[in-house]
Amino acid sequence: MENRGQKRTEAVDEWPADKRACSSSEFRPSTSNSSAQTPMSSSHDADMDTSSSTSGSTRSEGDGEKDSMYGSCDSDSSIRDYYRRRSWGDQSKFKNVLSRLSEEVDESGQLAALTELCELLSFATDSSLSSLMADSFSPILVKLARQDSNPDIMLLTTRAITYLCDVNPRSSGFLVRHDAVPVLCQKLMVIEYLDVAEQCLQALEKISREQPLACLQSGAVMAVLNYIDFFSTSMQRVALSTVVNICKITTSESLSPFMEAIPILCNLLQYEDKQLVESVVTCLIKIGEQVCHSSDMLDEVCRHGLIQQALHLIDLNSRTTLGQPIYVGLIGLLVKLASGSAVAFRTLLELNISSIIKDILSTYDLSHHGMLSTSVVDGHCSQMHGVLKLLNELLPTITREQDIEVHLSSDKEAFLMERPDIVEKFGIDLLPVLIQVLHSGVDVYICYGCLSIIGKLVSLSKSDVLLTLLQTANFSSFLAGVFMRKDPHVILLALQIVDTVLLKLPHVFLKAFTKEGVLFTIYGLFSPDKCSQFTSSVFDGRRFAKDESSCKLQKDAVQNLAKHVWNNHFSVESPNPEKVVTNILQKLRSLSTALTAMLSKSVNDVAPTQEEDEIYNLLHQIMLDLNGKDPISTFEFVESGIVKALVNYLTNGQHLGGKADNGAVDQLYLIEKRCEVFGRLLLSFSDPSLEEFPLLTLVRRLQSALSSSESFPVILSHTARLRNSYATVPYGRCTSYPCLKIQFVKEEGDIVLRDYTESVLNVDPFVPLDAIERYLWPKLNPRKTEDLKSRSRALKEKGSSSSHSLSDSPLSSPEGTSSFELRTVTSGELTDFHTESVEKEQHCPLEEDGSTNTDHPGQFDKEDVSPKLLFYLEGKQLDFTLSLYQSILKRQLEVELDNITSAKLWNHVYKITYRRAVKSKKSYDEHHHNVAQSSLSRRVSVCNCTPFFSGMLVPEVDVERSSAACDVLSLLKSLEGINRFRFHLMCCERISAFAEGRTDNLDTLNVAVHGVSQNEFVNSKLTEKLEQQIRDPMAVSVGGMPSWCTQLMTWYPFLFGFEARCKYFRLAALGRSPVHTQSMSHSNTRVSSGRQHNNGNFPRKKFLVHRDKILDSAAKMMDLYAHQKVVLEVEYNEEVGTGLGPTLEFYTMVCHEFQKSGLGMWRDDHISLECMKSSEAEDSKFLVSHFGLFPRPWSPSLSMSSGIEFSEVIKKFVLLGQIVAKALQDGRVLDLPFSKAFHKLILGKELTMYDIQLFDPGLGRALLMQSPQNW
Repeated sequence: MENRGQKRTEAVDEWPADKRACSSSEFRPSTSNSSAQTPMSSSHDADMDTSSSTSGSTRSEGDGEKDSMYGSCDSDSSIRDYYRRRSWGDQSKFKNVLSRLSEEVDESGQLAALTELCELLSFATDSSLSSLMADSFSPILVKLARQDSNPDIMLLTTRAITYLCDVNPRSSGFLVRHDAVPVLCQKLMVIEYLDVAEQCLQALEKISREQPLACLQSGAVMAVLNYIDFFSTSMQRVALSTVVNICKITTSESLSPFMEAIPILCNLLQYEDKQLVESVVTCLIKIGEQVCHSSDMLDEVCRHGLIQQALHLIDLNSRTTLGQPIYVGLIGLLVKLASGSAVAFRTLLELNISSIIKDILSTYDLSHHGMLSTSVVDGHCSQMHGVLKLLNELLPTITREQDIEVHLSSDKEAFLMERPDIVEKFGIDLLPVLIQVLHSGVDVYICYGCLSIIGKLVSLSKSDVLLTLLQTANFSSFLAGVFMRKDPHVILLALQIVDTVLLKLPHVFLKAFTKEGVLFTIYGLFSPDKCSQFTSSVFDGRRFAKDESSCKLQKDAVQNLAKHVWNNHFSVESPNPEKVVTNILQKLRSLSTALTAMLSKSVNDVAPTQEEDEIYNLLHQIMLDLNGKDPISTFEFVESGIVKALVNYLTNGQHLGGKADNGAVDQLYLIEKRCEVFGRLLLSFSDPSLEEFPLLTLVRRLQSALSSSESFPVILSHTARLRNSYATVPYGRCTSYPCLKIQFVKEEGDIVLRDYTESVLNVDPFVPLDAIERYLWPKLNPRKTEDLKSRSRALKEKGSSSSHSLSDSPLSSPEGTSSFELRTVTSGELTDFHTESVEKEQHCPLEEDGSTNTDHPGQFDKEDVSPKLLFYLEGKQLDFTLSLYQSILKRQLEVELDNITSAKLWNHVYKITYRRAVKSKKSYDEHHHNVAQSSLSRRVSVCNCTPFFSGMLVPEVDVERSSAACDVLSLLKSLEGINRFRFHLMCCERISAFAEGRTDNLDTLNVAVHGVSQNEFVNSKLTEKLEQQIRDPMAVSVGGMPSWCTQLMTWYPFLFGFEARCKYFRLAALGRSPVHTQSMSHSNTRVSSGRQHNNGNFPRKKFLVHRDKILDSAAKMMDLYAHQKVVLEVEYNEEVGTGLGPTLEFYTMVCHEFQKSGLGMWRDDHISLECMKSSEAEDSKFLVSHFGLFPRPWSPSLSMSSGIEFSEVIKKFVLLGQIVAKALQDGRVLDLPFSKAFHKLILGKELTMYDIQLFDPGLGRALLMQSPQNW
């Protein structure tokens, strides 16, 4: 080669403009690109409305200038005329160049014509070059490209071919017809000039987009790869892009060129350029799809170092990080290689792939990854499926006599039998992490895959190795948890594992299986009636009996295998399971029975003091046994009845919503006293024989029991794409999710309500039932008077004159999925509260007499709480606290358990019966008795009891059919409250001792009480289940998830991690916008930008504020946007700049304004309004509260204090609440140091005497030191 053919090390952009290989996109400012760039740079401002705090206009003064920047209709038409005239001129120029190239024989003339052609093509548009003209240029350019005499002509010719394909995509076909591809390939096979070769690469890449078959037939694959090492990185990317385009049409008949390129492609995997490596992997994946059916071709692929390079790339410590889809595809390629190639199988095992897979599986803990984008989560799950498939291929199924195995599987099995060290390494690396993945609450598909791998490891391991592996992993406890699942396929795998383990280690695990309850579970699978006599319903086999009709397993397959395992391994040692109950289980059962009997014993039989001492001693003995040296399994702990006995003791049997016999006051007093006793036992346990803190041990046992016994279903939509629908009921709007088909039918015998005429309606599935009732009631109520009609007509006319639209009301769009229309506000009008009240009247449901009650709003609100209609599905009344989707889902789960198909759920027509609700009328005396009783109870709760104790009496979580799980949940709630209120409990105990004369020193109130970390109460399995439901595309609101999510979050929020609670809060408070819903339904490669999800989904509004009137500006901002789901951004008057910085500064300034003295809002504010107006208070105008801000108490008889009106203080607190809510919606951080007691008030919780110490320790201590009789 000449010097021009040497490899250039400098960047491509450093080449001379007339010689370098370039892309036409670098030079051609096409109309599509140039026009798109200008608006995109200013789209942030173009799509954002601007409001001002000084004028009512929703647009700033500069908006008119902004409009002129983007042009008008006249300017657009002038631009179109300009391009039309230009295209006519370009066509004449193209004709001139074409004639010159056709007639010119002199090289200088050809060079000049080619230069002019390249210049014309670089600035040409789609309309400048017709297909006829492109077809005319093709043979001439191909002819000029064939000559080798003048390198400049070759360079300009190939450049013109590149530009021609770029301007007119059909030109690729014309060039192929005139044999342009073989000419370009020839230039690449024998490179004389590097710049010409680079231009040929770009030309082939353009042609391969439209004509990949022609490129394949002409040998373009090897042409672009043959000398790829001589090119720069950018040109290597172009070459690989060409191969990727050709690979798209790969067939089994055209594999020869690709097989020839395998060595080069495998060598390119060593490069560090991510884009280059991803292109190579894409090519190899396409090739692997075609050769996967030929073992010989797969072996040939593996002989060039592909396995080694692929393992390096999937390693988490690799220098080259692949994109998620490419990464998953590479694992899929290894699956195909391991399945069909013995070479790949042996190589993967010898290269210690188990360590790499161990690291990959260890990352499967999505509940601690924060706010991951859905595409990342979906890719992570796909990665898990791919890894499990790879393990399934690496661990063959053991050949049995009745099975017909292929020869390859026999070879794999023989190889593993010859190398037991590999199987042992697999077990050491993978068994613990697979058990960890199963414990994290994965879906049934990943669970089945992990269990299948564990079964193969057990089958392939030798007895001595298996014993070491299973003992270190606590395998019997793990299997006991697996048997709690409902899926029959999972149960069948677990039974096969038990059978294999007992065949290899018959006398080792028999006792362990008995202790962990595996023996009782297997017995219950084929004899549930007998098993239920001595175990709870959690461990019987009836929970999935209804599922077997819908799966492909043989009838009674699980029962038959369970009976086979029992007869072969358990029946000889213990024909009756009741006789093999362990000693510790019998001891715990006797203690629980004694405690239950003592609680049920009449108070008159034994003196109260003696009874309390006996109960305390019994509780002490229970805690000693639970924390003793004898190990207690989860099965023994649950089956002993200790949990139920402790729950009955702490709640006095009221934890399931039972009625109190002696009144609420006595119940709360008794509950508090028992919590004091039990809390003192757990928190001040000083037995030296105990190794761990008793409360911590009990909490961990309960968490293990909850993970084993709970069966809350995870219902995922499994839809690749959500479809848009129109929901007629209740709001008549389009939705981004499917609707339920409902037929409303009046109950037989109801003579009051009307029949609903329409047959089948599309109903929004995620709205509450009361919204459906508001829609149906006016249509079903026969009492519609003329007065009602005239009033409705008047309200409609009044509402139409208002600037608010009906769709802007929060009631009209509870899910927040519909967009809001902003109103134009005049200078004298900021908020029309009268219009809002009119809208609320329009949405108010009718009274039973057919009229609305506007004279007594308080009475109307009370009437509005009770439903006017009752709905029934298949004879069962629907719960008004659930959405329609949740109600139907609950009914389906009762019938089919977890086997609910998405298509069946949405395509079925549901018949819902309605009837009029009958309200029970109470007598006057009973009503006043209840009011007095409630008042007394409330008084006692505030003075003596913490509000936690009344909250312990929670209703049963109806989704969970297992009583054991309900008991565990109730006891966990009690322990969490005892741990959280441990200081209150210990103080109460010390004060009682002081009142009874048992101590005369109250200094012991300051004794430190050690508790348990709040993280100990977080259940990782339930947290992962909730995360899965939140990530589901159908979860556009909390109404789109199973009811257990709402119920557990309401009554047991401590079970979930902080990140999960934050996600649930945002979903419950804000919903999910349609943009986010659509993005979740597509599995793409987009990476999370790191911004808050809501910031990118809700429309943005710009607001103009004044620095010297921050609170006034904030009040007007909230008047405009408090009820709208928009993201607010701030710009300051007479200042340049907007966006995140000024917005965060605005929130900070508002927070500082609320912390100034003289507002009359805070308890530490002792400065009057007159003092604030003086210049002396300027230096001390900010409040300094060491214990946080707490509202200032106001006397009910005062309307003004220190020159500050009480009504103004109320308005400021309303504004503060709106600011806090808007900050939560927009994801802003506020610098407001609220006290803990104020936080409790914000959350609607009651304050007690102990809470005073949170904001005034001196006052709180003084009050606590007084005699208990005084408070």
